[in-house]
Amino acid sequence: MLDRFNRNITYLRISVTDRCNLRCVYCMPAEGIELMDHQDILSFDEIVEVCKTAVSLGVNKVRLTGGEPLVRKGIVELVRMIANIDGIRDLSLTTNGILLSKYADELKKAGLMRINISLDTLDPDEYSRITRGGDIKKVIQGIVAAQKAGLYPVKLNAVVFDKNDEATRESLQMFAKDMNLELRFITQMSLETGEFSVVEGGTGGDCKHCNRIRLTPDGYIKPCLFSNIGYNVRKLGAKEAILKAVENKPKVGVTCSNGNFYNIGG
Repeated sequence: MLDRFNRNITYLRISVTDRCNLRCVYCMPAEGIELMDHQDILSFDEIVEVCKTAVSLGVNKVRLTGGEPLVRKGIVELVRMIANIDGIRDLSLTTNGILLSKYADELKKAGLMRINISLDTLDPDEYSRITRGGDIKKVIQGIVAAQKAGLYPVKLNAVVFDKNDEATRESLQMFAKDMNLELRFITQMSLETGEFSVVEGGTGGDCKHCNRIRLTPDGYIKPCLFSNIGYNVRKLGAKEAILKAVENKPKVGVTCSNGNFYNIGG
């Protein structure tokens, strides 16, 4: 699928839930959020139908996000259902890693190919502060479990709060090298003000080469993270919603006032 700016849209990011087992300072308020009604959340069958339609239109890469995707009940079965769709060449998942040691082997057997794990610091106290109570030991266990399961490559996503914090950057770089992980630095973003930049070590944030669309937990196809545009698959049908999103994909991201990272997928 080509958009108006001749970008080939081949990548679908699916936020399977707005729920999360952490409260990261850059993503959720300390008191939590007003959760979506259960009836508004897409079923597995609905998600798979969107995937099949997207693949028929040219998508070949799918990533599952959240919230935290591993808190969605039955997530392994959803991975299996999507993995069985002919035409998907890249199936991945982004997680905070807290539950990964429990699910890594099952996810691999279900057809997951690779995984990204959020890890902003190696300091246990700082990690607990950033995540408001998270245990970094569980994340490290998840990384090891993912490697043992054969989810390759394992990538780390590190949010950069202070560009001058060389100590944190260097410690993460050394950790990634020692553990044979790929590391990406993501400058802290703001949907409301439109602050974002190209991911260091990745392709996110590079508008001129953006090849992605997004599916929210409640069924909206969004052409851009930094845009209020969205088309509901329940109202329009998956094909029309996808085509409208691609047709109206903006040249560059601006701002988003009707969504949050925890329900769009970051």
